[in-house]
This record gives sequence, structure tokens and C-alpha cells, in this order.
Amino acid sequence: MFSPRDALSLALDVAREGMELGEMPIGAVVFDDDRVLGRAYTQERALGRRVVHADLQALLQADEALGFTRASGELTLAVNLEPCLMCMGAAITLGVSRVWFALESPNDGAKELVELWAPPVELPFFRKPREVLGGIRRDESRRLFAEYATGTGPAGMRDWARSLTGRHGLKGGP
Repeated sequence: MFSPRDALSLALDVAREGMELGEMPIGAVVFDDDRVLGRAYTQERALGRRVVHADLQALLQADEALGFTRASGELTLAVNLEPCLMCMGAAITLGVSRVWFALESPNDGAKELVELWAPPVELPFFRKPREVLGGIRRDESRRLFAEYATGTGPAGMRDWARSLTGRHGLKGGP
């Protein structure tokens, strides 16, 4: 079983892998009590597509690994950036019980939306994760985004990454 800090350490390692390949530094892992079922980084540049978020790719890997069998324990998604609505919806669909993340994404993070959501009673398998916890290893994730913001990625994405560092006006972040 992974602790939140250990799980985010894995997600940050995956994010670093992606950043070394020119991708945004977003990494995710999905695991049950016994094993990692999915691990991915965002692959927008490599695949030339937008709907290839790290968390979505890791969730798809976990879904493929599980099929219609049950996980050996609770499913957890750990990602170094707060999941967006699309990725949070995929986590709910897969039956993720816990979502742990490092850094809040104020413009598109879905934590607050999930808190407001009332799952349909007629579909009991669609339920909120019992735990959505942010701020785990936040500073490490913030440093990755600051490093990415000083790199050679698309200017708009570098600006977005810089905005996540909390130092909007400074080149390179903290």
C-alpha cells in the first residue's frame, strides 16, 4: 500500500520523464492495494493531440489491466496536478476511491466540482471518490512547472505553467 507522499513521488518521477522528452511536467499513477496498474505522462507533443492528459492515460491503462475484474483493493489516482473535469470523470467511471494530487489547478481543476456533484441514485456505481486530497508534495510539483516555464515548449503552455508556480510576473517562477 502506498502512502500519499510515496504515491506522489511516483507521479513526480513520471512527470520528470515526460518533461525530459519535451512534454509538460504532468505525471500520474493509478494503483490498487497491491500494484501500479497505470502510469503515464501527458503526451501532447509526442502524439500531436490534446486529449492525452497524464491522468487519463494512466486511467486507461488501469482500465485495460483490470477489464471487468475488480481491483485487489481501493483504486487510487495520484497526479502532480489537480485533475481536470474530463480526467476526474474518467476516474469516477473507473471507480477510483481516492484522488491525491500535488498542485492545485485553479482554472480547470475539478476538486470543487466533484464536491458539489450529486451522483445519480439510479447508477450506484457512479459515486464520488471518498477522498480528494491536494497539496501533497506541492512545492516539488511547483518547481517542475517553473523549470518547464523556462524551457522551449510552446509559449502559451510555458505561460500557463508559470501561472501555476504562483509567481505570475516573474520569468521562471520561484
